[in-house]
Amino acid sequence: MRSEPRHSRTLRPSAEHVVAPLDETPLGAVDAVDTTSAPRSMWAEAGRSLIRNPVFVISAVLILIILVIAAFPSLFTSQDPNYGDITASNQPPSGEHPFGTTRQGYDVLARVLYGTRTSVMVGFFTMILATLIGGILGALAGYVGGIFDAVLSRITDIFFAIPLILGAIVIANRADSMNVPMVILVLGVFGWTNVARIMRGSVISVKNQDFVTASTALGANPVINLVKHVVPNAIAPVIVTATVNLGVYIVAEATLSFLGVGLPSASVSWGGDISDAQPALRTQPMMLFYPSMALAITVLSFIMLGDAVRDALDPKARKR
Repeated sequence: MRSEPRHSRTLRPSAEHVVAPLDETPLGAVDAVDTTSAPRSMWAEAGRSLIRNPVFVISAVLILIILVIAAFPSLFTSQDPNYGDITASNQPPSGEHPFGTTRQGYDVLARVLYGTRTSVMVGFFTMILATLIGGILGALAGYVGGIFDAVLSRITDIFFAIPLILGAIVIANRADSMNVPMVILVLGVFGWTNVARIMRGSVISVKNQDFVTASTALGANPVINLVKHVVPNAIAPVIVTATVNLGVYIVAEATLSFLGVGLPSASVSWGGDISDAQPALRTQPMMLFYPSMALAITVLSFIMLGDAVRDALDPKARKR
């Protein structure tokens, strides 16, 4: 006996397909798209992500405190960091000297607080200088390409092969005198290579995007195209790198001062105080602890800030 084709079979009454009434399935409200509000930009989305990130909040609060101390150290102590009373040498913590005094009679708390200004100033302006040099060279190399890119890339490789601290030591030993502007210049000259590489790669990936091609087709000037369209969309990874590098430059300045080739002894510096505290490491270890802890907290804050900014500006990191 032949069976009927499957498509000719009728559904049983119990297997009828039932569709719910439209008023019971209000999908319109779910699928509706708000077309009245403007779309958020990448920076707006990054700002929302940063506010919700506890790492960013903690690092931002720490950096704010550090900046207040650097700008107004006299609000936290009445002692002169450059006044040494030899009769008050190596005193333990007291009401007059909460962190004690050094072998030369300097107030440790005042030295730590005023040293914040020097370290933050060197780190911030070095970051600005290195970002400008590396950002400009990297953007030009990535956008122009060709022989120009090859020449700038080889120059970058030459500077990249020179360690930051080693190059700074060589220049510092040849200089007549070292001060804050000189340290900033030396660190900036050898610290721009990483920024240049990142900027070059980011510009190469952005310059082939459709909106850049459309701007070129409409007759946009190459310089205007680079400044208005390419750089703003390629600068996000550079901001992350610059934020992390700020902590690196603070450590570099402290290292140079620790080795005696950075800021002069008359300047208040964490690196210089760490170097001066070495002889009393066994008898008074806290003299070394306080400037070292201030340096560690400052560098850690900027590294945490850089990680939070990277997670906010990197779409792949946000998905993870």
